[in-house]
Amino acid sequence: MLPIVAIGHPTLKKKAAQIGPDYPDLKDLIDKMFETMYESKGVGLAAPQVNKSIRLFIVDARPYADDFPEAKEFVKIFINPYILNESGEEWMFNEGCLSVPGINEDVSRFSDVEIEYMDENFQSYKETYKGIIGRIIQHEYDHLEGTLFVDRLSPLKKALIRGKLNKISKGEVDITYRMIFPNKK
Repeated sequence: MLPIVAIGHPTLKKKAAQIGPDYPDLKDLIDKMFETMYESKGVGLAAPQVNKSIRLFIVDARPYADDFPEAKEFVKIFINPYILNESGEEWMFNEGCLSVPGINEDVSRFSDVEIEYMDENFQSYKETYKGIIGRIIQHEYDHLEGTLFVDRLSPLKKALIRGKLNKISKGEVDITYRMIFPNKK
């Protein structure tokens, strides 16, 4: 399992770089990212979260299948993705993040997302996703742009959780998976 970087780590604030088919050990990295995501009980994981500033994220939405039928068989790899359009109604949903353990907050996002990306074989796609799938994709895509879900909170809400965020960056959090804490003494 790869260690997940915690909030405050500089890799989480960088805009990630595109990669090509010659990226070293890409298949191994993707396999380890899936293993890490499953071990840490996530539904998505972006490469910056495992300290790789590259445009890659994975999604397995199946844990949401009971409430959102579109998630039933949704497992996908996104390489070099670019969101072309966000549309539809904005809706609030309680989000969390493996890099910000123990904090969940309501975040507003658009219901639909149109995205261009490549799969693990560097085959190109342009697709539109809706509902919970669109939301997970937008959350993971944010990681490639150097944005965390807490960056989308109101200034007041962010101020209210600032102490908790600082504790997480110092490693003062109860977790069941490996992490790298940027401000741990």
